[in-house]
Amino acid sequence: MDELGRKSVDEFKASEKLPVVLVLDHVRSMNNIGSIFRTSDAFLVEAIYLCGITATPPHREIHKTALGAEKAVTWTYFQDTMAAIGYLQQHNYTIVSLEQTSGSIMLQDFKPETSSKYAFVLGNEIRGVQQGVVDISDLCIEIPQFGTKHSFNITVSAGILLWEFSRKWEQQKKAVR
Repeated sequence: MDELGRKSVDEFKASEKLPVVLVLDHVRSMNNIGSIFRTSDAFLVEAIYLCGITATPPHREIHKTALGAEKAVTWTYFQDTMAAIGYLQQHNYTIVSLEQTSGSIMLQDFKPETSSKYAFVLGNEIRGVQQGVVDISDLCIEIPQFGTKHSFNITVSAGILLWEFSRKWEQQKKAVR
């Protein structure tokens, strides 16, 4: 691990983060939660908000896929997703639901602004993001799909979203310099 130059938990906590909070809206699978912690660690996500039925660390089923990332990535639990969204709105986050809607923007067309902070809401594996959350979101982003299925696993969605966001974020930062 030393040869790979990986950060310690303390170095991770002190690092500049991507201005992103992931909001998990009633995610039921602890393996998915753990995987999202691990992906959030990889992309230096600011925090994860675990809402509703979403389980919280410490838990061996979360740890199984997080592999310790749950100790590095900051997380907060909210019983109600709307309360989490309200808190984020008060702190000037742009609320973005990852959901297929009639007015959603395709991920490749989304252009992050370096002056903004983003909260991406990822929904329940079966029902998606709650309609009330979608209704108060600043926008909805959709990942294009071309096969017979109309959704990705939530962990795959989180990885695609964070990769594309971080790639565009770095491009925007370079363009501003």
